[in-house]
Amino acid sequence: MVREEEWVADLLGAGFECRPLVLSSDGAPGSSDDPPCATLVRSLPSAPTRIWGSLRNVDVLYVHGWSDYFFQSGLAELFTSRGARFFALDLRRYGRSLRAGEPPGYTASLEVYDEEIEAALEVMATADTGRRLVLLGHSTGGLTLTLWAARHPGRAAALVLNSPWLELQLGPLGRQAVAPLVGARARWDPLGAHPVVDLGFYTRAQREIGTLPQAPDGWRPERGFPTHPGWLAAVIAGHARVAAGVDVGCPALVLLSSRSVSPLRWDDAMTAADSVLVVDDIARAATRIGGLVTIARIDDAIHDVFLSREPARRIAEAHVEHFLHAVVR
Repeated sequence: MVREEEWVADLLGAGFECRPLVLSSDGAPGSSDDPPCATLVRSLPSAPTRIWGSLRNVDVLYVHGWSDYFFQSGLAELFTSRGARFFALDLRRYGRSLRAGEPPGYTASLEVYDEEIEAALEVMATADTGRRLVLLGHSTGGLTLTLWAARHPGRAAALVLNSPWLELQLGPLGRQAVAPLVGARARWDPLGAHPVVDLGFYTRAQREIGTLPQAPDGWRPERGFPTHPGWLAAVIAGHARVAAGVDVGCPALVLLSSRSVSPLRWDDAMTAADSVLVVDDIARAATRIGGLVTIARIDDAIHDVFLSREPARRIAEAHVEHFLHAVVR
């Protein structure tokens, strides 16, 4: 449900506004008695500064990844400079939407996020104004938007995925082996503790590149949020649906680093490779999401390709521009 709220100035400063989206209670263990909320951020175009590839009839909706929130003002400018309206969601229990005492990032089903996606689209009024919707998702947000688009074919004109988490790091066979164990524990101990698997090297890589944001406390911890069986079971269920084959119903662009590097000990290569996902497995999984999928492998890109060093970042931006020029101009 969406209550009438006013847009207010956002922490990103000039050109950005945000508003809360009050949601229905999802009954997540450990959450407060108050209903959860999401937060919608927007950046609207002034006169486009780049005429070639104009996107004046486009609305972009961005969804962040795990242990994250929206902060990439340069990514918004990539679209608004071409005339598009840019919107981003901080999902429930993330970033601007995280409340004291809530389990950060927790959900027992990725379908729960349908509510804030629909609430955002209601505020954006994209369909009512005849504009075309471009979905843009990073990592877990890429998985979430892939599954949403497959359940709602025809709603989006294009899907852009930035290192989407389409397969578990153990690969298909490993995922199938652990799924029953994770599912069983999720039923009796959904908020149980997991061993820490994020050693903070991805954060260090961003710091060395110079793209690490100054996040408010708790919004983007160095070693990520604690993970729980209920959440992991939800992610694995999403991976299984992708592996079985889905159809997002629109052209899709998948941006990936050209290589992965082990996340278990620091290596300078982490500043020029994906240290979170196994990109070859993601590329294979991406072939299962629709009939027209473009996979762009980018040398020296990190997990969030738009936080890579400038040469890789500019290549990613060029791929997005050419893709959207072809499918939604």
